[in-house]
Amino acid sequence: MPFVFSIAAMAAILLVIVGLMWLTQPTRSALDARLLRYGSRQPTWKEMLQAEGQSQRNAPLTDAVTRRVERAVANKGFAQQLSLDLARANLKLKVAEFLVIAGMVALFVTAITATISRSPVVGCIFGLVSLYLPKWYVRSRERNRVAAFNAQLGDTIGIMANSLRSGYSLLQAMELVARETPAPMGEEFGRVVREVGLGLAPERALDNLVRRVNSEDLDLMVTAINVQHEVGGNLSKILDTIGNTIRERVRIKGEIKVLTAQQSLAGYIIAGLPLAIMGILLLLNPSYIMKLFTPGWYMCMPVCGGLGIILGFIVIRRIVAIEV
Repeated sequence: MPFVFSIAAMAAILLVIVGLMWLTQPTRSALDARLLRYGSRQPTWKEMLQAEGQSQRNAPLTDAVTRRVERAVANKGFAQQLSLDLARANLKLKVAEFLVIAGMVALFVTAITATISRSPVVGCIFGLVSLYLPKWYVRSRERNRVAAFNAQLGDTIGIMANSLRSGYSLLQAMELVARETPAPMGEEFGRVVREVGLGLAPERALDNLVRRVNSEDLDLMVTAINVQHEVGGNLSKILDTIGNTIRERVRIKGEIKVLTAQQSLAGYIIAGLPLAIMGILLLLNPSYIMKLFTPGWYMCMPVCGGLGIILGFIVIRRIVAIEV
């Protein structure tokens, strides 16, 4: 019975995922009809009616999945933090959409693991653990984006300093950076230029940039620009000094990362190997590993082992985290 139940649950979840993907895909016919109005060929009345009918039919269904979740998490503290994390990771998702995706991932993992292990309890355990996978992906994407941004920041400051020295204004220098530099630097400065063009003050637009990109080096540059705007001074010379400082920090951080790579990898392996072995045993032979979690004095073994793994991982991370 658990095996049959797991197969049925997995099939139902797959059908739900496929249905949601079909409902949320863009209506290409409606887009084509709108574009053809300004193109060389006029759409026929049949094409326009068909596109309008499809858009009206799909619009309520597209939003129906996330409306309840969005109302449930509105004005919640974790929702605001999650929205900031999604913006920093450059993911074009609402909080409700992200939570729905996380729930579908958890259900899918639950069905798969319950089918393999033939135990609904094991499936629920893996499903609860998999709830962290989308959050881990967002954090990983955010770290990679900040690292790429910091690697480009020194050269970007040099471009801005040279532009100011040649007679450009600050906004023109940022527009040049947005046009000439690759992502993520060009994307973020492009958003700054668009915000200023829509009427936002340059200081507010730069503060929004610092909120989107959690970088200490960028905070230093924005602080220098705001101070120069208040008290005056040679901004190009200030940017040259900050650019040299940031380039040296990036170089030193790279050397430290190389020297501590072995210790950092060892921490991940030491902490992850027992958990990986326990997960494999849960899938292959749940009754064997679940004896550790039956009520009794020997339950202190997995508890103490888990605490030791967490403590050792934290200590290793503290040792290799060298501030520059």
